[in-house]
Amino acid sequence: MAKRGKPRRIEPTFDAPARKSGRGDMRVTAADRAVASSTKKRKTAKKPTKAGSARRKQNKRKQTRKRGGFLGFLGGCIYWCFVIGLWGAIGIAGLVGYYASKLPQSTSWAIPQRPPNAKILSAGGTLIANRGVTGGAAMRLDEMSPYIPMAVIAVEDRRYKYHFGFDPIGFTRAMIRNVMAQRLVEGGSTITQQLAKNLFLKPSRTLERKVQELIIALWLENKYDKDEILELYLNRVYFGSGAYGVDAASRRYFSKSARDVNLAEAALLAGLLKAPSKLSPAKNPQLAEARAQVVLGTMRRADFITDREAAKALTMQAKKAKRFWSGSEHYVADLVMKQLPDLIGELREDVVIDTTINMSLQKQASKVIADTLSESGKKRNVKQGALVSMTPYGAVKALVGGREYADSQFNRATEAKRQPGSAFKPIVYLAALEAGRTPQSVRQDAPISIGNWKPVNYDRKYRGPVSLDTSLTKSLNTVAAQLVMEVGPGNVVKTAQRLGIKSKLTPNASIALGTSEVTLMELTGAYAPFANGGQSVFPYVIKRVTDLDGKVLYERKSPQTNKVVRARELGMMNSMLAHVISKGTGKKANLGKRQAAGKTGTTQNSRDGLFVGYTANLVTGVWYGNDDGKSMKKVTGGSLPAITWQKYMAAAHEGIELASLPGNYQPELASIPTPQQSIGQTQSNERPSDKTRRKSLSEIDGNPRPLANVGGQQKREKPRTILDLIFGG
Repeated sequence: MAKRGKPRRIEPTFDAPARKSGRGDMRVTAADRAVASSTKKRKTAKKPTKAGSARRKQNKRKQTRKRGGFLGFLGGCIYWCFVIGLWGAIGIAGLVGYYASKLPQSTSWAIPQRPPNAKILSAGGTLIANRGVTGGAAMRLDEMSPYIPMAVIAVEDRRYKYHFGFDPIGFTRAMIRNVMAQRLVEGGSTITQQLAKNLFLKPSRTLERKVQELIIALWLENKYDKDEILELYLNRVYFGSGAYGVDAASRRYFSKSARDVNLAEAALLAGLLKAPSKLSPAKNPQLAEARAQVVLGTMRRADFITDREAAKALTMQAKKAKRFWSGSEHYVADLVMKQLPDLIGELREDVVIDTTINMSLQKQASKVIADTLSESGKKRNVKQGALVSMTPYGAVKALVGGREYADSQFNRATEAKRQPGSAFKPIVYLAALEAGRTPQSVRQDAPISIGNWKPVNYDRKYRGPVSLDTSLTKSLNTVAAQLVMEVGPGNVVKTAQRLGIKSKLTPNASIALGTSEVTLMELTGAYAPFANGGQSVFPYVIKRVTDLDGKVLYERKSPQTNKVVRARELGMMNSMLAHVISKGTGKKANLGKRQAAGKTGTTQNSRDGLFVGYTANLVTGVWYGNDDGKSMKKVTGGSLPAITWQKYMAAAHEGIELASLPGNYQPELASIPTPQQSIGQTQSNERPSDKTRRKSLSEIDGNPRPLANVGGQQKREKPRTILDLIFGG
């Protein structure tokens, strides 16, 4: 046995040259590497030849053509539409959720209260006007003309009865039309969406507002039925020219209630909804009519009306509506709203206001003013007139503040302060009577100077000695000026204030001729005590204010009155002022057998003409003039104002029994004493000497003289008549 050597360690290696495999060979060959060899095989298999690759691509195209065509394209479109729609829906849902989160919780949603409305009624319950933000009262759907909802649905939302608050069909149709026209020609909002916008949202054109509008519309449809939604819409939507709601709009444009609107008028109202301000018939009647005809055509195509109805309505003519509410009764409504806060505070709910106005007298007063200005306005250069008529206890029955309310909303009866002229003289004469004078007291009608002021009569003539009765009947300025200086201007002012004049009066001599400015309402109210027996008067229009449930918020109670004219002076004043109408400057105001009294008034250069008079039933004042103070042409208180007063009062007293004015004054004729003969003295036909001649009436009167030069120096004598001794005049 051969000797074995020390065994040698053999290290495995992968880089040595390949050797012949033997039993003891532990090296891993390529064949033993399963993963590596399989990968290598795959790589080797994927590597095609150029010819094979071309054949394979050609086969694929053939297979695609077999499977493709129109159906394949359609399938692809459906697939991608589905994908895009899905993601779009997810995006829209997220957007809706985001904007919905900005809205309050739906549990707190409620229909906002409509702005409060004041319903103003006449004494007989006739509607005078509605006042408030909306300009009209709310109406039930069944109270409106049936043409109104039909016209609105036809032109604004033809599928209103069938959608759920949002109309996909109508929206799509509107979008297609807008795209084809390349401008906005049709809106896609439903009536419910428009109501949602009007009730809850701002009118901004943003995506947020449109999304929130849709959400609220769905809520409205879920909470209210279709009729309720339509009623809310028609009572809230804006129709232009300050009119919110169909009743306000119909009264604004047609002077009638929404219940009386005909088909043509309903079409015009519905047409305004597209652009209320632009299409308002107060601004553009031609555009309003053109739009109304479009509405009528739409109603016919929707089978809401017949061909005959449409043809008849299409014959309507464009008529320009007044820019403001028309009618003299709106002067009353404005006055009511001006006085209302002092009676009930801020208007927070719908109220009903009962007034003293008699609509028959109101219309008569408006007509006579308008007719007089139409007939004589241009010829006499007079543009405005006003009238106030009240009961002897101050309840205003008619009030006209100007020729036409639509042209001018300034109330000349209550807001314009003008000089009353000689219509102020009864206050001066009342102060003189209270100081002891009588209608038979005598003054000298002659040139007079009071400081630098020299009053003259209207006709610039002088009549010498005249009684106070005659001087008031003839409206002599010189005598009135003397009386003011006798009793004192301050006393005249106090007398005027006692009779109800609130305006500031200047206590000077010229107050005798009515130079201090007053309102026609004040002046007319100051005459009322002469008609009611001497009691103080507070003119008023509002009798009662209630809410819609009938709860009384205010009710006028008769104020405590005072005796402002004593019986003695009352009878004297009524006697003298009756003579003004029967034989003086106010002859044109004569009412025939009916006893009436009053006074004319004309200011310098005929800037103002007035007549204020009364019967036992009514006290009425009339004024004519120009707002800019320009002179009228030969207009005096005894012309147009007296004529207007007579026409109005004659109509107002039709069917009313004759009644006498209060007071019973029987004037006594003053005797003119003659020189007495001594016993045994014979009469002579010779003219008496200056020492024995008959005294003039002015010399007989022993009353104080004004601090002025009246017709030269006058000699004062002691009272000679019984009346003078009793009354001091």
